[in-house]
Amino acid sequence: PAGPLSPPAGGAADAAGPEGAEAMFVLLGAGLAAASHPLLYVKLLVQVGHEPLPPTIGRNVLGRKVLYLPGFFTYARHIVEVDGKRGLFRGLTPRLISSTLSTITRGSVKKAFPLEDMEHVSNKDDVKTSLRKVVRETSHEMMMQCVSRLVSHPLHVISMRCMVQFVGREVKYSGVFSAIGRIFKEEGILGFFVGLVPHILGDVIFLWCCNLLAHFINTYAVDDNFSQASVIRSYTKFVMGIAVSMLTYPFLLVGDLMAVNNCGLRAGLPPYAPVFASWIHCWRYLSAQGQLFRGSSLLFRRASVPAASFPMD
Repeated sequence: PAGPLSPPAGGAADAAGPEGAEAMFVLLGAGLAAASHPLLYVKLLVQVGHEPLPPTIGRNVLGRKVLYLPGFFTYARHIVEVDGKRGLFRGLTPRLISSTLSTITRGSVKKAFPLEDMEHVSNKDDVKTSLRKVVRETSHEMMMQCVSRLVSHPLHVISMRCMVQFVGREVKYSGVFSAIGRIFKEEGILGFFVGLVPHILGDVIFLWCCNLLAHFINTYAVDDNFSQASVIRSYTKFVMGIAVSMLTYPFLLVGDLMAVNNCGLRAGLPPYAPVFASWIHCWRYLSAQGQLFRGSSLLFRRASVPAASFPMD
């Protein structure tokens, strides 16, 4: 997860103090969540295996015939045709609440454990000292992320279930409060935390791998004599974040599938998926099917059926 954003000097956030800055972060998080919601919506439908449109035959860079499944824009147009433009924002309200809870929780944890008490890595540190500081900073980030994930996860579950109702055209989860009552009645308190463990494991592995890899690359691979060394170091963590997020994607997939599995919706039942006994059962099933990265790409989606078996027009 990205670190805190610094408001410009003399801005409205400065004038309002810490409360104004926190409100700005909440609004920024909500805005980003709303803007990215159609993308997350399509990704979730692909994750659960809903393919309402037929694949098309095309050619890859080597000129071989392959089957391509509809990409994000084609899939989004299908949703608009079925539900209208507002349909692209199904499940947005609980997601906005989840995002707000996450932002507020992270801010509260920062206040309880101020960053000023943490030692930041400096170029003047020796290898042992800098590694110790990276471990401390990463531990601090991990604590914030785990607490915010725990607090916001119930609304994440509700948002996921609202979205996958598109598959079976259900209306079981029609509002936040009614969804809370339904989950509590049917599944108890644990129903709000299905899929939490793989999400937290993914977050923790991502943080440690990203921060440690960036640290070791900056320490041992980037030469201080190189004129652009400081610029390269500033981008290392960003690049590592992209690479590591690809490796930890299966945890996100499994967590999202567990959030909707066996909840009474068509997308969480056969033939889309068996009823999973645990997230490990889900992981093993996806692994056996070669589907641990399903939904990780929404632009160039290859179908598993060989295109050679389909005639060209």
